[in-house]
Amino acid sequence: MTDAAPGDAGTPLAIDIISDAVCPWCFIGKRRLEAALCSLPDVPVELRWRPFQLDATIPEGGIPREQYLLRKFGPERVKDMYARLSAVGEEAGIPFAFEKIMRSPNTIDAHRVIRWAAAEGRQGEAVERLFQSYFIEGGDIGDRDLLAQAAGDCGLDAGAIRARLSTDTDVAGVKDEIVAAQRVGVTGVPFFILGGRFAVSGAQPAEQLAMAIEKAARAMFDNAEIENA
Repeated sequence: MTDAAPGDAGTPLAIDIISDAVCPWCFIGKRRLEAALCSLPDVPVELRWRPFQLDATIPEGGIPREQYLLRKFGPERVKDMYARLSAVGEEAGIPFAFEKIMRSPNTIDAHRVIRWAAAEGRQGEAVERLFQSYFIEGGDIGDRDLLAQAAGDCGLDAGAIRARLSTDTDVAGVKDEIVAAQRVGVTGVPFFILGGRFAVSGAQPAEQLAMAIEKAARAMFDNAEIENA
């Protein structure tokens, strides 16, 4: 799916998706959003992926995945979480391969790549590629060489992305966006902001997302009619 759903030539509804590249529910939320938009072919949208960090304390270079999960959740809870996520993922068409994930990365660099992809009109592809790399292939998306390769897979200049990752370009900008999300009350992801007015928290079923999108689109249309009256 591209960053815009099919529709008429009207002003698209902006949908801001606040997420983290290592959040399995964000991957599920992406699939459910895609299903919701497929049910609304006449609603033009503009998808904008915004950064969040579930754990900003993870150091650059990441830490061993098993060590991180056991310390944070304990063995029994991890087992239950993976079982539930695998079942929900299967329903959403996501073959989670948690056993392949060896490291829990810091995601600032991943969010920088997503930001740069937006400038090239390939943000949706970058988000999808990073989700697949981490959750299906077990890739370390904190590794800059892997991130550059993923960017190249999306049609970006892998060499240029790798060079930019070696600098601090947009690190402050990404962190500022995360702080801004926290200031408006975002504590968990995915978090959807529709038309700058309506919020949907969590990976809600596609039907509920579709209803919320319709409501936001109708409100935007009604406001436009009032302004043009």
